[in-house]
Amino acid sequence: MTTQLLSDIRFSQFELPSPVQQGLDDAGFSRCTLIQARALPNLLAGRDVAGQAQTGTGKTAAFLVAMYTQLLSTEAPATRTVTQPRALILAPTRELAIQIHKDAVQLGRHTGFELGLIYGGTDYVKQRGTLTAGVDVLIGTPGRIIDYFKQKVFDLRAIEILVLDEADRMFDLGFIKDIRFLLRRMPKPEERLSMLFSATLSYRVMELAYEHMDNPELIKIESDQVTADNVRQIIYYPSNADKIPLLIGLLRRHRPERTMIFVNTKHVAEKVAAWLTGNDYKVALLSGDVPQRKRQTLLQGFLSGEYPLLVATDVASRGLHIPAVSHIINFDLPESAEDYVHRIGRTARAGAEGDAISFACEDYAVHLPDIEEFLNYKIPAADVEPELLAVPRSPAKIERKPRLAPAKAGAGRPGRRRTARRTA
Repeated sequence: MTTQLLSDIRFSQFELPSPVQQGLDDAGFSRCTLIQARALPNLLAGRDVAGQAQTGTGKTAAFLVAMYTQLLSTEAPATRTVTQPRALILAPTRELAIQIHKDAVQLGRHTGFELGLIYGGTDYVKQRGTLTAGVDVLIGTPGRIIDYFKQKVFDLRAIEILVLDEADRMFDLGFIKDIRFLLRRMPKPEERLSMLFSATLSYRVMELAYEHMDNPELIKIESDQVTADNVRQIIYYPSNADKIPLLIGLLRRHRPERTMIFVNTKHVAEKVAAWLTGNDYKVALLSGDVPQRKRQTLLQGFLSGEYPLLVATDVASRGLHIPAVSHIINFDLPESAEDYVHRIGRTARAGAEGDAISFACEDYAVHLPDIEEFLNYKIPAADVEPELLAVPRSPAKIERKPRLAPAKAGAGRPGRRRTARRTA
């Protein structure tokens, strides 16, 4: 981590429990980032915190250090049962929950606490068994957690610590009713330590904080701009027909080793992946309907370098800590300014440098003024030079699952209508 993100405060100055300090030492963390330096004094003193800082600045480590310290410093109530977690960490997406769990395992390996990871899309019976066996720290997404809660697999009456990560995204994904459902079934705000962290804190998020936290300390790590200073941003204005030639031309010019390409819809993601595959690029495709096991395999392939390109919808724009992403390309400009910030936040993490290239095409250029107003500056523009437009070969064929034939009238067993269940 570069010195730009670090403060002069060292973790050793907080006199943390030895298992926590040992975990930090193993991870190579000695100096606090700015958000850690400002949040930890409040949290270690037992005061709730609502913290805002740019993505990739160490918010996860801040709440994990505070959580482990609190759990080690207090005895669990004698009345606590095995199916009552002591801490709950909620994340808006599966990928973020998995990343938090990975970090929690690393920092907490000397604490002796049992961690449980719960999210939708896979391992239903296995995850239920984890909860039945008992965990100290429950990490997961709201949908699957509420599913088990309503089945009385566990309860929240012994919660001592609550963490809400990326709370603004909870609103965006429609989870806020689920969050309130869980908050109302755990001890009162004054009887637990609560932490809320996010890259952005809107009025609606702060309303949630003041409603369900105990007079939280608001901590904002201010910056002259809402994106990291070390992200080099540039925008092109291609026609729709020129987007694929421009994308391939840029890839040939920059030859990036690890690039994330963001699009707005699954259909376009498939189209872009097909064009890239047909032009000899190894591509991982990530969208919301990709099964969880395959998503993890694809992400691991991207991490290992098997796939130098990852084409993704916004399912991958938040919560993923993928090191050494050199380039972010917004093939489609996002409709939300906050999504733009979170997308380009996948590069230049932990003080590294990176490039964010965006296409303001005929369909999505209309969103650029709102994005620039949110950033409070104009994104530098570049010309679509003729020599930058590649002449691509044909796209690879997309293998699609065959559609089921429509059922004949009266066929099948009678029964109630099946409704879609949202899973995180």
